[in-house]
Amino acid sequence: MSTGDVRERPLGFGLGTRQERVTVERFVTVCGDSLRLHLLAGKGGVTREIPEAALNRPGLALAGFYEHFSPTRLQIIGMHEHAYLSKFKKKNRQERIRQFFANNVPGVVICRELPLFDEWQTLANETNTPLMLTPMETHYFFNAATLFMEELFGVHETVHGTMMEVYGEGILLVGEAGVGKSETALGLIKRGHALVADDSTMLRRDRFGRIMASPVAPTTNFMEIRGIGIVHVPSIFGITAVRGQKQLDLVITLERSKQAEADLDRTGDVWAYRNVLSLRIPDITVVVAAGRDVVNLVETAVCEFKLRMLGQSSSQKLDDLIISRNQQLTKEAAQNANEEGTM
Repeated sequence: MSTGDVRERPLGFGLGTRQERVTVERFVTVCGDSLRLHLLAGKGGVTREIPEAALNRPGLALAGFYEHFSPTRLQIIGMHEHAYLSKFKKKNRQERIRQFFANNVPGVVICRELPLFDEWQTLANETNTPLMLTPMETHYFFNAATLFMEELFGVHETVHGTMMEVYGEGILLVGEAGVGKSETALGLIKRGHALVADDSTMLRRDRFGRIMASPVAPTTNFMEIRGIGIVHVPSIFGITAVRGQKQLDLVITLERSKQAEADLDRTGDVWAYRNVLSLRIPDITVVVAAGRDVVNLVETAVCEFKLRMLGQSSSQKLDDLIISRNQQLTKEAAQNANEEGTM
């Protein structure tokens, strides 16, 4: 979207950007059910930090080659590693696994629920190295766990704002306390749009470079409306009135000051942007005042935004029409002058 002048400003309603420390315990808490993980041994080491998002299969390390081993990654044991260790007698196998654990790896996941050698659990408990088991096939687990890791290691920002899906676009309503964000969101829900998060919204940048918005637990699907109290949206409006997460496409700033209205560009040629997690997100200001239908204004702003993304501009269309009309009038005036001159 690149019409007219551009103004850029920080988001301004954040509660702080953070990147939480990723531990084995947090990994299991967040991903355990989806990845069907079960902690077998080494429970004393669940607070170990996982410094890297990448995963590692330690085939060469178990063979004794540690020159390029990555001990800071979560280690994944699949059928190939298991089959290789099966060739050794217990004493030799125990020594290889002991040498492997001596590198202080964050944790080990054994896939396919492969038969466990006693040495795995014994040495995991001795070294307090978390040992986990999953029935998932190795490549499926590796891919799924990688996606979870990328999310866990991503930078998050919690902002004061209400996130909505309006006409398929992800809209973040921001503004000072009491300006009417939740009331506007409620009006949008009644018109068939959907709530993502009310008041506090978690923003994160995914692996595709998009800003994804989601609710902050445990407020998922709840709204606070002044004078009414806490409202559970799906119980009143149905399950289609909520979304689990949504890509952030547009910020709409609600302001009620007269100065804000005076500063607004009346043609729509000047577009503002918010800096959100180092990405520029388009921002439209809607002035809140007595008698103004803010819900309707927000819907109209979203429709205009969608036109802009398609390369169309209402102000540009009007400008083109005015220029065309002036050219036509000038041409007609010239023709009239020529006809009068020949008489």
